[in-house]
Amino acid sequence: MAFSELTSRAVYLYNEMLKEADPRTEDWLLIKSILPQNLIILAYILFVNSLGPRLMEKRKPFDLKPVLIVYNFGVVALSIYMCYEFIMSGWGTGYSFRCDLVDYSSSPQGLRMASTCWLYYFSKFIEMLDTVFFILRKKNSQVTFLHVYHHAIMPFTWWFGVKFSAGGLGTFHALLNCIVHVIMYTYYGLCALGPAYQRHLWWKKHLTTMQIFQFVLVTTHIGQYFFMKECPYRFPIFVYIIGLYGMVFLILFINFWYNAYTKGKRLPKVLQNGNESSKEQ
Repeated sequence: MAFSELTSRAVYLYNEMLKEADPRTEDWLLIKSILPQNLIILAYILFVNSLGPRLMEKRKPFDLKPVLIVYNFGVVALSIYMCYEFIMSGWGTGYSFRCDLVDYSSSPQGLRMASTCWLYYFSKFIEMLDTVFFILRKKNSQVTFLHVYHHAIMPFTWWFGVKFSAGGLGTFHALLNCIVHVIMYTYYGLCALGPAYQRHLWWKKHLTTMQIFQFVLVTTHIGQYFFMKECPYRFPIFVYIIGLYGMVFLILFINFWYNAYTKGKRLPKVLQNGNESSKEQ
């Protein structure tokens, strides 16, 4: 098949797919077309892998302590708010944790869940600053494959979630992720406050364990779908994507945990000399 024919086929399938999009989210920021977000993701990858390190090569690292404090605790506040919204729009007010379908109506509850999904999607672009700050501080060793893959794939996949399936069982992993981020970014915020706080942060290893447990829950929850006699979920492809996503990240985080804490390749600096701790994600 010629490249032009393959491209035309892909465009046709994309346009056909758009006919099934959720009309409620059609005009929301970054949702109308996939192109803007793809350009942002591409710019992120180029900055991380090329432009950023070259820009900082002959420069001193930036002192971003005040910025990091505000940023990390800001993400904590945002994550708490999203936890609350996910709970109030479904997970604490009627969802069964089994075959929970998307409410495509314009009811206050349905729109509240859709809005929360969009906010979660948008937060993934904010969290790309994690990597930008690493580069500007010349902490390039922290920019692992796991780190970059996570920050690039999340907004890409969640565009489809908001565009087609904003709610239901496909949002359970988002609620879990928000809960994990409350704890994780609290840790990073305390690290940014300086050595006086870092010496008390003995629980870094448990952050990775918590993330592994998160993906065990994600794969277990979404895996129920394949054993249900009937679950008329409108876009079952997302169930497969979430299941694959959960298993891939479970493997990556187990591998990270093994290399960091069993083989000792990446012990927390706070345990070595009291200096600023690094991030896994």
